[in-house]
Amino acid sequence: MNILFIGDIFGSPGRRIVAQHLQDIISEEKIQLVIANAENAAGGFGITPQLADELFSFGIEVLTTGNHAWDKKEIYEYLPRQPRLLRPANYPCELPGSGLVVVRARNGVEVAVMNLQGRVHMPATDCPFRKADELLASLDTAVKVRFVDFHCELTSEKTAMGWHLDGRVSAVIGTHTHVPTADERVLPGGTAYLTDAGMTGPYDSIIGAEKQLALRRFITGTPIRLEAAKNQPELHAAIVTVDEITGQASAIRRYEIR
Repeated sequence: MNILFIGDIFGSPGRRIVAQHLQDIISEEKIQLVIANAENAAGGFGITPQLADELFSFGIEVLTTGNHAWDKKEIYEYLPRQPRLLRPANYPCELPGSGLVVVRARNGVEVAVMNLQGRVHMPATDCPFRKADELLASLDTAVKVRFVDFHCELTSEKTAMGWHLDGRVSAVIGTHTHVPTADERVLPGGTAYLTDAGMTGPYDSIIGAEKQLALRRFITGTPIRLEAAKNQPELHAAIVTVDEITGQASAIRRYEIR
């Protein structure tokens, strides 16, 4: 089975390019499940219930997030009502929502999707490695296909998670930096790995933000409010091919629309 993972959807340009192309990608690439990181869907900062519903209507089965999951106050009430919108599992348990969901793909196979967040140069959270172990221990062993979005700043921390979970999950794909990496591979235990899927959004920007605003912020050192850029939308994603019986990945490749 083929799983499509779409990198961080940023603002209206990101949502628009997904809406324009997703159904064609599903058809042409024989995709059985679509997962996307959507923590930047609302103008680059968080996601609203309305935008989550919109993205689901495009054909995305599961939405993951990260440190911007909490930016919009209305999402707190929505998270418990929509289990297919994940927040990182290693935030405190008293927060709403979950970092794990099991869904049924188009071919009838059950797939566990997990959302974790790194700790280096990120908000304080529980250990993502131990939390990953807990999530896996809680899963029904019959669910063989297991997908992890690791929202993380450091490439070394992402790589460490790939090796930590090798042979226990089908894929570990990183998000957060908005810069696609070229290190996709299948690890020896059968886990597909990619350090960062990149951003689906405006590339005439500084990682999604208007260039001049971001430049002024760097040059002056003042807290200038950033705004989402609008131009040159690109879609960046990865397609993972998984054996639905064993849960092992046989291939991973980057997919992009420029």
